[in-house]
Amino acid sequence: MTRPHAEPRDVFHENGEVVIDGPDGAVIAMTPEAALRTAGRLDEAALDELIARAQHCGTPL
Repeated sequence: MTRPHAEPRDVFHENGEVVIDGPDGAVIAMTPEAALRTAGRLDEAALDELIARAQHCGTPL
C-alpha cells in the first residue's frame, strides 16, 4: 500500500467526464455516474475510518 496523501485532490468536469487530478501527475477520468458512486464509497470509507480512530483512542464523537 502507498503512503496516504494529506491534501485533497482537484476535481473538475470536462467533455462529459469527471476528472480527478491525482498525485504525481496521475489523472483519473470517470463518467458522472461512476464519479457519484465513487464519491459515496469515499464518504463511507472516510467516516468508517474516523469512527474507528475515535473508538481506538477512546475519543467520543
